[in-house]
Amino acid sequence: MSAPLGLIAGRGKFPLFFAQEAKKNNQNLVVVALKEEVDEDLAPYAKSLHTLSVAKLDSIIQTLKKEGVQEAVMAGKVEHRKIFSGLIPDLRCAQLLFRIKDRRADTILQAVSEELQKDGIRLMSSLTFLTHLLPHAGLLSKRALTESERKSVEFGIGIAHGVSGLDIGQTVVIKRRMVIAVEAMEGTDACIRRAAALAGEDLVIVKSAKPKQDLRFDVPVIGMATVELLSDIKASVLAIEANKTLMLEKEKLIQRADDLGISLYAWERLHD
Repeated sequence: MSAPLGLIAGRGKFPLFFAQEAKKNNQNLVVVALKEEVDEDLAPYAKSLHTLSVAKLDSIIQTLKKEGVQEAVMAGKVEHRKIFSGLIPDLRCAQLLFRIKDRRADTILQAVSEELQKDGIRLMSSLTFLTHLLPHAGLLSKRALTESERKSVEFGIGIAHGVSGLDIGQTVVIKRRMVIAVEAMEGTDACIRRAAALAGEDLVIVKSAKPKQDLRFDVPVIGMATVELLSDIKASVLAIEANKTLMLEKEKLIQRADDLGISLYAWERLHD
């Protein structure tokens, strides 16, 4: 029998979708559910499930190792601000945080990947089994962009490139070619709500992967909740990066955007 596949699961529906697809692909799944984050029931799709703190790095790694895991995937959100929330790290986690050059998300996650590798566990692309949920470039919804919205999207792409390249956040909010809000540690939804409080309706949201995005972690994700939020604040456009943004419940999401009159557009990066 082949070795089981590991899943380190954070917040949101991303881990659930991954677990469902892993089961369809006849994978024996060992799940480590990060107890500060995970909010979906993954047990029906797991050979075994272990609930551990995000700060207990050695416990996470040793649990996967004891289960015979040689390859693992990270899926779901882990709030960066948890670093400042009073969690008590184990020795391995504390040593990792001490030696890294900074505490940007990519820096931490790369270091975690290296720790997993030390114990013989290779971190795989988080898009494993899920590439069918990536959008091709072009208009995804029925409502096309207006000329003004198109110009705001083009402007926003340039800003989003810079912000994501600095590993600050993935999302910028634009109105009439002005930057209203930039995502930082608070997350995408809070960024969008902040923009709505500042500038009202008809916002254009642009989401970007990082240049040379590491597909093992922190890939951009949108789901039904994203579209519902845009409807709540009466935003007009969501522009996502083609071939690098996971669209959970892809067909339903596009249909819901159509129902709400939101323009959903996938833009393509010509080069990194």
